[in-house]
Amino acid sequence: MSKEKSYWLKSGLFTLLERGSMVLFGLGSFKILTYLLGVNGIGTWAGFLAVITVLEIGRAGLIQNGLIRYLSTCETADYEEIASASLVLNILLTIVTILFLLLIAPFLSTWLKTPAVLYYIYCMTSVCLIPFQQFNFTQQANFDFKGVFWASFTRKGLFFVLILLFFLFGQGLSLTHLALFQVFTATCASLCSYFFARKYIRFSNNVNWKWVKELFHYGKFTFGTNISAMLHKNIDKWMLITFLGATPAGLYETCIRVTNIVEVPTFSIASIVFPKSALSSKDNDSSKIKALYERAVGAIMAFTIPCIIFVLLFPSFIIRFISNEAFLDATTLLCITILYGLFFPFANQFGTTLDSIGKPKINFIFVVLAVILNIIFNYIFIMQFGLLGAAYGTLLAYCITFILNQLVLYKMFGIQFWKAFIHIPFFYNEAFLIIKSKLGSTKPISTNSQKNEPVT
Repeated sequence: MSKEKSYWLKSGLFTLLERGSMVLFGLGSFKILTYLLGVNGIGTWAGFLAVITVLEIGRAGLIQNGLIRYLSTCETADYEEIASASLVLNILLTIVTILFLLLIAPFLSTWLKTPAVLYYIYCMTSVCLIPFQQFNFTQQANFDFKGVFWASFTRKGLFFVLILLFFLFGQGLSLTHLALFQVFTATCASLCSYFFARKYIRFSNNVNWKWVKELFHYGKFTFGTNISAMLHKNIDKWMLITFLGATPAGLYETCIRVTNIVEVPTFSIASIVFPKSALSSKDNDSSKIKALYERAVGAIMAFTIPCIIFVLLFPSFIIRFISNEAFLDATTLLCITILYGLFFPFANQFGTTLDSIGKPKINFIFVVLAVILNIIFNYIFIMQFGLLGAAYGTLLAYCITFILNQLVLYKMFGIQFWKAFIHIPFFYNEAFLIIKSKLGSTKPISTNSQKNEPVT
C-alpha cells in the first residue's frame, strides 16, 4: 500500500472513530438525560450547550487552522516559535471568553431560562480546554490523529459514564451537576492528549509577537466563520425557546441529535483533507484542490445517503431508540431535519477548501449570509408553522447557501458538485476490495480506473 493511501486510510479511520464515538456517547448520554431531565429539561440544557458550543468552536477556529497550516508547511527553525505563538493566542482568547461569559451570563440566564451558574462553571472548563485543543491541533499538524481520537474518546466517554453512574446509583441530577462533569472530563481529556502529543511539543523560550499577529490575522476570519456557522446551526433552537418555550426546543434537539450522526463522516474527512489541501495550495495546484473537494464530498455522501434513507423509512423507531415515548411528537420533524444532511458535506468542504488556500474571508462572508437567511426564514416559518417552521426555515437557508457556494467553487476551481456523486460507486468499490483483502483474499487490490480512485 502506498504511503499516500496509507495516510488516508489511517487518518480516516481515527477521525471517523473519533467522530463516531462522540456521536455514540452523545446519544447514550442524551437517552439517559431524557429520563432524568424530561422534555423541558432537555430543551433548557440544549440552550446552554448551544451557547458554549458557539464559543468553543469559534475559539478553535482562531487557533486550529492557522496552527495546522503553518506547522505543516513551515521550516524546522520556525516550528517552536509558531507553537509558542499559538499557545499565547489560545490563552489570550480564553481570557476574553471568560470575561465575556461573566458579563453576559445574567442576560443568557433570563433569555434562555438557564441558571447563570452554568456559565460560571463553564469558565473553568474553558481553562481546562487550553491544553486539550493545543495538543490535539499540534498532532493534526503532524498528520497524526491517534491521540486526537483517544482524547475525544476520554472526554465524551467519561461524561457518559458519569451520567450512567448517576442514573444507576444517584438521584436528583441537576444541570449544575452536568456542568461540573464537563470540567472533570475536560481535565482528563487534556492529560490524555498530552500523552500522545508530547513528542511533537516544542516551544521557544521567547514569544515571537510577529507570529502571534500572523496567526491571529489568519485565524480571525475562520474564528468569525466558526462563530457564524454555529449561530447558523443553533439559532433555530434559540428562536424556538424565545417564541415557543423550552419544550418544543427539547423535541427539536432530539431530531438534531439524529441529524448529527450524518455529520460524522463530514467532519472526519474535513480533518484530514485540510492539511493536504493546504499543501496543494502551497504548490498552486488547483487541479488537486478540485479533485480533493469532489472526491471528499463523494466519500462523505457514500455514508450519509444510506443514513438519511434509513431515518426517512423508520423515523418513529429512531425517536424511540434515542429517547423515549414522550418525544414521539418529533417524528414528523425528524423527517425534515434529516434532510440537512444532504447539504452538510458540500458546505463543510466549501469552508475547508477556502480556509486551506488562505481565503477564509470569502468563507466568512458566506456563513454570515447563511446566518442572516436562517434568522429571517426561521422567524417567518416559526410564526406561520410553529415547531415545524424551524425545520422549514433552516432547510431553505441550506438550499440557498448551497447554490451560492457551488457558483463560487465553479468559478474559482472549476468544481462541479454533481461529479461528487460519480465518486460514490468508486468509494464503495475501494472499500469492498480493502475489506476483501483484509479477510485474506489472495487477489491483488485493483480498481477499474486509477484516475477515478476515490479519497478514502
